Amino acid sequence: MPKLRFPEFRDAPAWQDKQLAKICEMRAGKFVAASAIHEAPAEGLYPCFGGNGLRGYTKTYTHTGKYPLIGRQGALCGNVTLATGRFHATEHAVVASPRSKVDENWLFYLLTRLGLNQYATGQAQPGLSVETLKEISACTPIEEEQQKVGSCLSSIDAVIAAQTQELDAIKAHKNGLMQQLFPAEGETVPKLRFLQFRNAPAWQEKRSSTLFINRVEEGDAGLPIYSVTMNDGMIRRSLLDRRCDDIAEPGGNKRAYKDDIAYNMMRMWQGAFGVASEDCMVSPAYVILGPRDGVCSDFFAYLLKLPRYLRLLTSHSQGLTADRLRLYYKDFAHISLSVPALPEQRKIAEFLSSVDELIAAQTEKLEALKAHKKGLMQQLFPSADEVHG
Repeated sequence: MPKLRFPEFRDAPAWQDKQLAKICEMRAGKFVAASAIHEAPAEGLYPCFGGNGLRGYTKTYTHTGKYPLIGRQGALCGNVTLATGRFHATEHAVVASPRSKVDENWLFYLLTRLGLNQYATGQAQPGLSVETLKEISACTPIEEEQQKVGSCLSSIDAVIAAQTQELDAIKAHKNGLMQQLFPAEGETVPKLRFLQFRNAPAWQEKRSSTLFINRVEEGDAGLPIYSVTMNDGMIRRSLLDRRCDDIAEPGGNKRAYKDDIAYNMMRMWQGAFGVASEDCMVSPAYVILGPRDGVCSDFFAYLLKLPRYLRLLTSHSQGLTADRLRLYYKDFAHISLSVPALPEQRKIAEFLSSVDELIAAQTEKLEALKAHKKGLMQQLFPSADEVHG
C-alpha cells in the first residue's frame, strides 16, 4: 500500500505484486544508421530515441502513440522517456507497451520510480537486457487508480515543463540583451543604450592594468572562505564542504575585499568569475582583481563572460592544452577592455542583476516543483521495503 492514496481509493484493494512482463510488453527498437540522424528537428523528421534518450531526428518512425522508453545501453541505461506521437526507437531503447488495463502514464512513472539502472551489468559499457527487465517485480493498483496517479503526476510535469520554458525564455532574453548592451567586436557603441546615455561618449578601450590592481595579500584568520563557480559567481564555502585547496588557516590563501573580482586562473576560459560580497579568503589558485577608481566590479563580471572576451582571455593564457591553461595577472594586465563611464557601467550592472534575480527566483520555483513531484512519487507508490520487506 502506498503512504498516500486518493480518497476514492482508500478502501480499494491493495496493490498487487507483479513482474514487469505481466504489466507491459517490452521490445527493443530498430537500428538506424548514425548518418540518417539529424541534430535539429525539421519538417518530415521524427524524434529518434536511443539508449540515452533523445538522439536526434530521422525520416523514419517505428511507433505511433504514447510509450515509455527504457534506455538499455550506455552510461545512462535505465533512464525512462515518455515518447508521444510518431517516433523512431533504436535498438538501444526498449519500448514498453502497456498490457490490458494498464495506464501508459502510470507505467511511465512506475518505470521511473523503479530505478532501473541498478539492474545494469557490465563495466565499460553498462547494459540492460530485456529478459532482466521482465523479471523485475512492481506493485500494481486497479486501472482507475493508475489513471488517477498518472493524471496527477502528468499535470505536475506539465507545470514543470511550462516553468522550464519560461526560465529558458528569460535566459534567452538575457543573452539577447547582453549582445545589445555591450558593443559588438570592432564597435565602440552598443546597439541598445539606456535613454540617459544615448548622447554619452563612445566606449573607450582601456588596458586592464589601468582598471584593476593585483591583490596578493595573505588571508586573515577568521575570514570566510569562498570559491568561484561558473554559474553562480563567488559562493561561500561551508565548513562541512571543503576541498584540499580550501584550508581554514590564512597561510597560502589570498585575501579578497568586498567588490573585488576573483577568477580561477585554471578555469577562467569557462567563465569562472565572481564578485566578492564581503571580505573573504580564496584559494591561491585564484587571481584577485582590486577595482580602481571609476570601475564597477559587477559590470566587469558580466563583460568578462562575453564570448569574445573569453576567447581573448584564453588567447592570453599560458599552457599547451585546454586543461592546463593559466591566465596570470601579468598577462591579464595587457588585455584591452571596452569600457563606458562609471554611471553607465552601474546602470548596465543593475539592470542585468535584476534579470539574474528573476532567473534565480524562477529557478527556485522550478526546483520546488521538482522536489514536490519527487515527494509525491515517493508517497503515491509503495516503497521497495514495503513491497518486499
